[in-house]
Parts: sequence; structure tokens; C-alpha cells
Amino acid sequence: MLRLLVAALASVSLWISSTQAAFGLKESGNNYVVDTNAGLVFTVDKTSGDITSMVFNGIETQGTGKHSHISSGIGASCSWYQGGNSNNYIVITCTTSTLIQYYVGRYNDPAIHMMTYTTAEPSIGELRFIARLNSATVNQGYPQSKIQGGTAIEGSDVYSVSGQTHSKFYSSRQFIDDQVHGVTGSSGVGVFMIIPGTGYEGSSGGPFMRDINNQWGDDQELYFYMNSGHTQTESYRQGLHGPYALWFTSGSTPSTYSTTFWDTLSGISGLVTQASRGRVTGKATGFPSGSSSLISIGWSNSAAQYWVRTDSSGNYVSPYMKPGTYTMTLYRTELAIGSQSVTISAGSTGTSNIASTESTPSYIWILGDYDGTPRGFLNADKIETMHPSDSRMSSWGPVTFTVGSSVSSLPMAIFKDIGALTLKTTLTSSQIGARTLGIATTLAFAGGRPQVTVNGWSGSSPAAPTQPDSRGVTRGTWRGNNILYTVNIPSGTLVAGENTIVINVISGSSGSQYLSPNVVLDSIFLY
Repeated sequence: MLRLLVAALASVSLWISSTQAAFGLKESGNNYVVDTNAGLVFTVDKTSGDITSMVFNGIETQGTGKHSHISSGIGASCSWYQGGNSNNYIVITCTTSTLIQYYVGRYNDPAIHMMTYTTAEPSIGELRFIARLNSATVNQGYPQSKIQGGTAIEGSDVYSVSGQTHSKFYSSRQFIDDQVHGVTGSSGVGVFMIIPGTGYEGSSGGPFMRDINNQWGDDQELYFYMNSGHTQTESYRQGLHGPYALWFTSGSTPSTYSTTFWDTLSGISGLVTQASRGRVTGKATGFPSGSSSLISIGWSNSAAQYWVRTDSSGNYVSPYMKPGTYTMTLYRTELAIGSQSVTISAGSTGTSNIASTESTPSYIWILGDYDGTPRGFLNADKIETMHPSDSRMSSWGPVTFTVGSSVSSLPMAIFKDIGALTLKTTLTSSQIGARTLGIATTLAFAGGRPQVTVNGWSGSSPAAPTQPDSRGVTRGTWRGNNILYTVNIPSGTLVAGENTIVINVISGSSGSQYLSPNVVLDSIFLY
């Protein structure tokens, strides 16, 4: 009788712990309830893999609508064990035929540590973790992504709210600068997504990819996007994604953290330990000394991607990388200016210096910094956080711009349905003759590309560009594939005095206003 009673009690409520009384996991019906001994108690439904409760310092932060989960829920079956260093880790494994979601509670961490293993893309076509938070207790998100009370004006993801345009896309940041993002509450709680170290290695898009961080609707949604199709510039990677963590505070922003504890855990599919990784160090050269441009280096192959900023002298040390051969790319701001191959070997640090191969023609004039971005042009300072139609935007045109004026009055994008960009340039007799006009672009939509006329002479029509098949500039990004169009202007076309250059957007597609074929400008120059 006593044995039966003990067994019954164990099946209802089982706390597993080493030396810490509060730390452990309790099984209750279909639920795994994990106490981290750091103020956080979270619950995972073992029949679905969803997180159904996240109580921090007595405050329920889980939303009242849908659960928190990978993708849109995976219908997984889950198991768990306690292990790692000093048994300080509760590891929950939720499995489907093509995806495994790992949740880890670490002793004295107010966090849910996670990794995601995939062998195929989820059926929804994108890979993301969504923390759906209670907007009553976590009530301070990104203002530009607050859609409560709004009216959809583009698709189901861009809204007009009190006369301003808001969207979840406007919460994005470049991956290289987005290790910590989060939301807070007046109740004295903050919830942050941390993507430390090599957390993006299984993601897709490169260092300057941007994706959704927050949507502030009925629930306060906090995201980690691994891939999405939102202006995606490369194929999705499968395998292990992360590590990443949902970290809870009393409101302050946490810092990143060491992820090497994952190496002590068993059964993590696709895990490559730090000891089995390699690094590379070296120096980037060939860019102007004291350049105001940020210098970055990226490494990529079909299995992984990495990046790092150099110091002001160009020196760098890479992250710990999976062994393999990578394309190593040197970037000035967001413009690729050098590339080479490098092989990473397990347990070793190699050396690979890289030099810029960027050409520097003698410009007659140049509009904008040729750096892979439209920064400096009109509306470029706003486009990441609002729709082109927003009343806070300046007019997109059609525009006539006089070379020599401030480029801050030249729009960062040309839309086919809005009209051409006309340039007026005064040249001397020594500046005419056969010349080359360069139009550097960072993104295009619906096959848009520039076609040029100079004083009535028409340049050729370029072929349709290779760009992501996705809305871009209306979703708050200029990041696509950098393409430079060159127009060879024959001798006798340019004249001493005033010249008129008209840049039209051509395409076999059509569309209205900001969803018409368009190009985003990086720089325009004559040499």
C-alpha cells in the first residue's frame, strides 16, 4: 500500500534537483514545470512543445491568446532529463519528424535557453521563435510596431495607427548588431531575446539581414527569426540553430552570456563543441585609414555563417567556427569590397589577411557614399521605421536634382509609378567626351532596374536583376543584392554647360505607388 502511494505521488508531482531545493522540474498532467531558482518558473506542454506559462517574480508574462513556441507550434512530443555540470541543467527535448526544439533551464538563470534543430523548413515557410507575452504585464514594446487599434493598409502586416504607419517589420535590426532585443512592462519586468556568439550561424541572410523583433498587438510578441523569406538573399540553412535565450529581468537590459555550457549537455543533435571548432585571425587592408565606414568580415558556406567587426586598424579575430571551407568577404559598411576562400580546421587558429579590391575611379562627381546603403539620401533615416507613404516622409518625387546640392534632398528610392529622377549637371569642356555613369543599388522590387537618357540619348535597357522576390522598402529594409549598373555615355552626348540625365525605372511588371517596380539607391556617380 505504501509503495502504491509513493508511486502515485511521484506521477502527480516530481521535483528533480541536485543540491538546490527550489531548482528542478515538476511533472503535472501534460505539463513540465521548471523552476530555475532565479525567480522564473516556466511550463512546457509535453504533448505539443508549447510554452504555456512564464511566471517571473510572481508575474505571469505569458500572453492570454496563443502559446509561445517555435514557428507557429509544432505539435511535438517531449521528454526531459537533468544533467550537465553538477546536474545544474534541466533539458526538455520536443521532437517532430523534421524539427527538434530544446528548452534548457539552468540553475540560477532567469532564462529559457533554447536551440532548434531542423532537417526541413517548417510548413509555414519560415523559422522563428515567438514569445507571446501578456500585454497587460509586459506593456512596453517598440512604438513603431504597435498595431493595436490600427487599420491594415498593406497586406496584413502594415497598419495605420493614429495617423502613423506601424508594422512588426519596423522593429528589425541588422543581425550583426542585434544580439539583445526585448520588451518591458510597468509592472517591473523585462523580457529579452539574446542571440549571443554564434547564435546566427544556422540562420540565413548574412550580417546585414534584418528581420522582425517585435509586434505589439493583443499580445506583446517577441521574436527570434532564423529565416523567413522577408527579403531573403540566400537559401535557408538546415541543421542546428542558435543558441538563443529568452531572458527575464526587472526591466534592465541584460548583456550577452557564454554558451559553452551547451557542450556539457548530451543528446543535442548537430551540436559542434567549441573544442571541435576553429578560428581565424588576421588583418583587413586597403580601406582609407581612419575611414568613417564600419569594416566587417563575414564567412559563409551552405552550412553556416559568421561575422565580426574589425578594429580601427583592420585587425580581427573570428568567432569559433565549424570546420570547413568558407567564402570570406570584406565589407565597407555594407558593400562587399573583397573576397577569398579560407579553410577552418578543428582545434586550431589560422591566419588569413584580406585586402580590398575596390576600384576608385576619378569621379567628376559622386552622389551619396558608395557603401552599400542609401544612408544620406532623403528618407533613408526614416525608412527602417515607417512606410514610404507615412506623412512624416518627405515627397518621393518626381524630383529634379541639381548636382552640387545636398544629397539629403535626393530620394533614396525611385518608384516607377511615382516618376523618374532627373539630374541636372553642369560640366566643363574638360569633363565631357566619352564618360561612364554608375548607378549603385541595394535592392529592387518587381524586376525594377534603372534606364537612363542623357540629353535625349537613350542608354540600353538592363536585364532584370537578381533580387529577393519580396517586398523590401515598404517592409523597412534596403538590404538585397548590391548591384552596380554602368552606362557608357558616348562621346558627343555630354556638353559643356548644363546636361540633363533622366533615370527611369523599367520593368515588365506593374504596380501602384510604393508597390510599383522600384530601385533603392546606394550612389550615383560620373567618371
